[in-house]
Amino acid sequence: MRFRHRAVAGFATLLLPLAGLVGLASPAEAATSATATYAKTQDWGSGFEGKWTVKNTGTTSLSSWTVEWDFPSGTSVTSAWDADVTSSGTHWTAKNKSWNGTLAPGATVSFGFNGAGSGSPANCKLNGGSCDGGTTEPGDSAPSAPGTPAASDITNTSVKLSWSAATDDKGIKNYDVLRDGAKVATVTTTSYSDTGLTAGTDYSYTVQARDTADQTGPVSGARAVRTTGGTTDPPPTGDKVKLGYFTEWGVYGRNYHVKNLVTSGSASKITHINYAFGNVKNGQCTVDDTYAAYDKAYTADQSVSGAADTWDQPLRGNFNQLRQLKAKYPHIKVLYSFGGWTYSGGFGQAAANAAAFAKSCKSVVEDPRWADVFDGIDIDWEYPNACGLTCDTSGPAAFKNLMSALRTEFGPNYLVTAAITADGSSGGKIDAADYGGASQHLDWYNVMTYDYFGAFNAQGPTAPHSPLTSYAGIPQAGFNSADAIAKLKSKGVPSAKLLLGIGFYGRGWTGVTQAAPGGTATGAAPGTYEAGIEDYKVLKNSCPANGTIAGTAYAYCGNNWWSYDTPSTIAGKMSWAKNQGLGGAFFWEFSGDTSNGELVTAINSGLN
Repeated sequence: MRFRHRAVAGFATLLLPLAGLVGLASPAEAATSATATYAKTQDWGSGFEGKWTVKNTGTTSLSSWTVEWDFPSGTSVTSAWDADVTSSGTHWTAKNKSWNGTLAPGATVSFGFNGAGSGSPANCKLNGGSCDGGTTEPGDSAPSAPGTPAASDITNTSVKLSWSAATDDKGIKNYDVLRDGAKVATVTTTSYSDTGLTAGTDYSYTVQARDTADQTGPVSGARAVRTTGGTTDPPPTGDKVKLGYFTEWGVYGRNYHVKNLVTSGSASKITHINYAFGNVKNGQCTVDDTYAAYDKAYTADQSVSGAADTWDQPLRGNFNQLRQLKAKYPHIKVLYSFGGWTYSGGFGQAAANAAAFAKSCKSVVEDPRWADVFDGIDIDWEYPNACGLTCDTSGPAAFKNLMSALRTEFGPNYLVTAAITADGSSGGKIDAADYGGASQHLDWYNVMTYDYFGAFNAQGPTAPHSPLTSYAGIPQAGFNSADAIAKLKSKGVPSAKLLLGIGFYGRGWTGVTQAAPGGTATGAAPGTYEAGIEDYKVLKNSCPANGTIAGTAYAYCGNNWWSYDTPSTIAGKMSWAKNQGLGGAFFWEFSGDTSNGELVTAINSGLN
């Protein structure tokens, strides 16, 4: 795991004054030749993401569009994209941007928004007429949410679902059944039997109604289902994992030390630390920077314990500081992480003799000087049988074989984990190795759900580096957390063995001329340590977030465009992780947070 990097689009013109709106088109312009449909694409409890889709159903081009609706009191739009959204009381109006107002016959355009509250839109109007294309009837409301589905007749491979009907002013046409967020069936009744499932696997089901005008309403509550059989254990009922990476080199230019976990308040809010990174050389684990790891002397004011290191003590450096941290916070477990972006090139040779590699790793972890410091090992191989900094050709079974050897060597009393790709695309990196088979040997996976997009594509398009879900215009299908988690589940990885990844930094471009995502750029935005990357603690002040998309935030300032997670978007992601039954969350890495640990606090609060 190195610095991970990607972004989210903003809403620079959020809630323009009503005086700035162009007058509404008359009903005669498009009321009989266009429709507007609504869908709630995401719900994280305290808020939601909505999407409107306008379709030209006529035979001539549409030159502009304006969608209006009413929200009940307490429900509001907090940010939006691909439309100018304004309000007057509980009445909301969305008007096309300059670049997406023209619609050819049969064409569609969508705009989205983040909302607060739980209400659904009502009294929809499109260009002054009904959203279902009528000319005289009042606006057609979207259907209500169906009841949360009930599950029965659960077997190894199937489940029967049933739900209470949705309501609509013009009638319900059918229901979409969604499994883990993806539609698996459309039915006209209020029940469905899903078959072809995998034994001993966790699934999440929701239902969404569609009315006679093809408007979709909000999704129902989620029903978790675990099929019978299988070889995996059920998810634990204990506390969620809250894990952070501590970088060995951070003690230099970043001036970030183990004691910062205490002064920031973060130590009391985490459960695990991954110490990064050990190297992999000649097929063996080895300590990388020995000075930082176990030789650097700390003064009394720099030390967790408040005692200064002496010249002749057997252990100093980060390892000794971690020992002191564990004495102060006995609940914290520490894992030694090997590999990362820079050091993954050695894993191919290691996999050729996995047993010897595992023995070398255990000898490092159990070195008598620091044997009490580490509670396990984490492997960050980027990427098995695929390309990262270098390309690996060890084959699809190499990763599983390596994990099996580590578990055999370390036994049941050590934690054995791995940081893995979050490439959910078809034929992508998740498909390149046997992550499902390897999971039986591991306590959990740190799924690196960030760095999807960034200025490594210097000209853009600008896009969120850590999207929770897909969105209209995403540059690469499958490059989002939801798709990655769903794919890993489909490979047989239990939900409780998956941790959602959060980046404590942003990725950004410069030379950008639009606030919305999808813009072009001229290169990487300036960063303190690396172009195109900046810590959250810097960005929150230098380029504050002014919009959200796909569950993460973005900021447009000057000609720079950044995306990063904030306490608010982290709260949404933690709610999603809990709803998915995930084992918790992890983040890269501590030093990107504020001095009072804002982001760690958000993870801890969101998972409690």
